Amino acid sequence: MPVGGIRPHDGVENPAQLVVRNARIHTGDPARPAASAVAITDGVFTAVGDDATVAPHIGPATRVVDALGRRVIPGLNDSHLHVIRGGLNYLLELRWDGVRSLRTALRMLREQAERTPKGQWVRVVGGWTGEQFAEKRLPTVSELNAAAPDTPVFVLHLYQSAILNRAALEAVGFTRDTPNPPGGEIVRDFAGNPTGVLLAAPAAGLLYSTLAKGPILAPEDQLGSTRHYLRELNRFGITSAIDAAGGFQNFPDNYAAVTELAERGELTVRIAYHLFPQTAGQELDDLRRWIGMVSPGDGDEWLRCNGAGENLAWSPADFENFAEPRPELTARAGQDLEAAARLLLSNGWGFRLHATYDETIRQDLDVFEKIAADGGFPPDTRWLFDHAETVSRESLERIKALGGAVSVQNRMMFQGKAFIDRYGAERAATAPPIRAMRDTGLLVAAGTDATRVSSYNPWLSLSWLVTGRTIGDTLLYPAENRVDRATALDMYTSAGAHLTGEAEAKGTITEGKYGDLAVLSADYFSVADEDIDRIESLLTVAGGKIVYATGDYEQTAAPLPEISPAWSPVARFGGFQTASGVRQDRASGVRQAHAFAEAAADSDDQRTWRERRGDFDHVPRLGNALDPLDGCF
Repeated sequence: MPVGGIRPHDGVENPAQLVVRNARIHTGDPARPAASAVAITDGVFTAVGDDATVAPHIGPATRVVDALGRRVIPGLNDSHLHVIRGGLNYLLELRWDGVRSLRTALRMLREQAERTPKGQWVRVVGGWTGEQFAEKRLPTVSELNAAAPDTPVFVLHLYQSAILNRAALEAVGFTRDTPNPPGGEIVRDFAGNPTGVLLAAPAAGLLYSTLAKGPILAPEDQLGSTRHYLRELNRFGITSAIDAAGGFQNFPDNYAAVTELAERGELTVRIAYHLFPQTAGQELDDLRRWIGMVSPGDGDEWLRCNGAGENLAWSPADFENFAEPRPELTARAGQDLEAAARLLLSNGWGFRLHATYDETIRQDLDVFEKIAADGGFPPDTRWLFDHAETVSRESLERIKALGGAVSVQNRMMFQGKAFIDRYGAERAATAPPIRAMRDTGLLVAAGTDATRVSSYNPWLSLSWLVTGRTIGDTLLYPAENRVDRATALDMYTSAGAHLTGEAEAKGTITEGKYGDLAVLSADYFSVADEDIDRIESLLTVAGGKIVYATGDYEQTAAPLPEISPAWSPVARFGGFQTASGVRQDRASGVRQAHAFAEAAADSDDQRTWRERRGDFDHVPRLGNALDPLDGCF
């Protein structure tokens, strides 16, 4: 069929599987920064230019997509995402990501509790903060009890706390005789009984170990859960992710789902994974075992090992709970890190290292410089620090001297208020010092650290990089610590490809690279700052295959299997929430009615919050009501 004057040719040798035309393409390639059409053949870009460029690649079976003048970008690459763990649990979790009011969040929780069978939990695990709600607060234990009197409810808030209802306390067995674990606190009432609030003081181990007591999905449902989670990432234009491993993610058991999907050819996000020793005291044994099993770079373009981390040993780890003081590391931390690093480096392994504070980074660099001084740190080693909120310029220079890189995440978008409360707005203005990192000449990649703190939605992170604002709209960063939109996008595409040694294979729309792209719902380069975080992908392509499609492109992506279990929160609410909190496949009239109802509730809740804060003290009143005739109001 001819499309916009382009006709297929019968005699095309090795025709393209997909052509996208009539687009405003930001390639990310300095040699050809813009284009209007691309052709993808055998999973890679074979033509980038205009209609005349791609026309010779169109055969009778080529799918031609008209972008209708929309913005097209390279597929996004989250450089720090707990994608494997997130996939195993996605269908078990009620997502409050994007929910605008606590009233709506509690309604969702109440509905889900009614749908959840006996023996299962309702769990809200990251991706939200009270600052995003109109009420500007967290739910209370009593509200959870009222919403779900009989179903266990576990709500995780950042790295700071968890809130459990009465049924969840019973399910996990917490009583007045349960001792506080090291680094955690079970909040108690006057009689010594647990209230339902758990605190990271400062470590989140109590929160995560409690969450781990809940039921898990059966292996076959873990496969389905991972597929649905990857499709949710595709929804926002993500085609690659670097998995940062993490606690309670054992190798190889918890990697079985992505491995099987890779074997089936069903991955829709390219995953480069890391390995994280899980048990304190046996880190070296674990690392030796893995070194004998796999090597960095093993795998293919869909699933590959990228090294160790984000912890190499437990003692050197700091904690990113800004509501608590910075933890002090012991002398043993340096010894444990040195032993692990020497073992990895001597076997050709790179690594990534979790480090929130400059004090931690300086201690780690002391170790690496010691190893480098005796020739044990090869100059071509791929390694990086993650997070680095309070890293100093001196430390940045030391990282550069050792050939390291940095990966930043938008944790401050969710935790900025807690940081300001403890350290002040002046220190928050350079936490992390994004521009200083880049000015030093370091490779700086971007991501989310989803799902237990930030949301997996990359457009929130891109908005944070550009605007410097928290999810509650507090301005964190002055202009001198923000980046322009093209730079932010580069940090979310080509920079991540460099971190996995794949810069020649992906990250830009360039002939010969993987055919990964996203057709956006709005033009990232021209929308207002406040609308960046509302962008989604209308069509996501990975390796020339359409892996997500909506709107004008509905039903061009292969359907997913039915959600199992059927009571999954995702079956009712989906993932990242739209304004209405209702899945997009509902009738438009219902969607509009819910949207207006939620907007009215948000307005009422925000008005109440502002009244309590005193914002209306100057406004004339009639009795207890604001004067509706006052022209200034």
